[in-house]
Amino acid sequence: MSTAGLFRFTFFSIVCLSALTWWLLRPEPLPGIAVAEDYSAEADIRRGEYLVNIAGCVSCHTDADNSGAYLAGGVELVTTFGSFFAPNITSDEETGIGAWSFADFARAMHLGIAPNGERYYPAFPYTSYTQISFDDLRAMYDYLQVTPPVKTHIGQHKTPWYINRLLLPAWQSLFFKPGVFRPPSHDAILDRGAYIANALTHCSECHTPRNLLGASRPELFLAGTEDGPDGDPVPDITSSAADGIGDWDEYDLLLYLEDGELPDGDYAGGAMVDVIDNSTSMMTGEDLKALVKYILSVPAANNRSSGYPGSE
Repeated sequence: MSTAGLFRFTFFSIVCLSALTWWLLRPEPLPGIAVAEDYSAEADIRRGEYLVNIAGCVSCHTDADNSGAYLAGGVELVTTFGSFFAPNITSDEETGIGAWSFADFARAMHLGIAPNGERYYPAFPYTSYTQISFDDLRAMYDYLQVTPPVKTHIGQHKTPWYINRLLLPAWQSLFFKPGVFRPPSHDAILDRGAYIANALTHCSECHTPRNLLGASRPELFLAGTEDGPDGDPVPDITSSAADGIGDWDEYDLLLYLEDGELPDGDYAGGAMVDVIDNSTSMMTGEDLKALVKYILSVPAANNRSSGYPGSE
């Protein structure tokens, strides 16, 4: 190849690489954000506290084992892809999210993009939180903005060299589809339960196995995994009688999510203790019953041709 030809090839390669890099790292536009006309900041702060609780924010962002401050971060999540440390989400403007606008918060929760444009690792369950309505996001944001500010610097994630943020735009393009929850049925209670399970409490993030690239496998929705957070197994919670909770009734599941008691008289262990203490036990009776109705409707993973389409 001549010198001129080599130059043209190199120049063309740089242009293509630059264009690809721009496309992968481009800022994502938010869809139109519409907040209800009867929006009340005071009322939504109270509702926001409720939503922050049932969405599992307290369990992940409060390092209770090390006497950490409320929502000040530091909890370590150990996965097969490395260790990830939950950030400070108090109202501190330097180390928390006190300087964030609502658009910043919505972009993080809905698109997995930080205010500085960095993409979040999916250890942060934005793949589920993307389904949260903008009204609920606004309430959560308003509550977090009035939490006591705590100045806490969180350590860097610990991942192998081949897992880094440069890969995240491609990962999101392949495996992440943002979008607010759309009720898939005409049953208001079942739809509410589906919204709670799939958007807020993000059950699928732990109970659905992942592929080699860390993306959830929808064909095994809620079917459990031997390799859950911190390396612990996570059970099948579909209606499978053999492997799941197909032989549980509504009372069994209600009691478990309220108090942690299993049908055999034993009690929940592992990460589920925090989920029950900080999330499901704090739900209103109506929300808990809706969640139970939905979970018990999820078909066994080997029978996806019928039943409630909860994973979409």
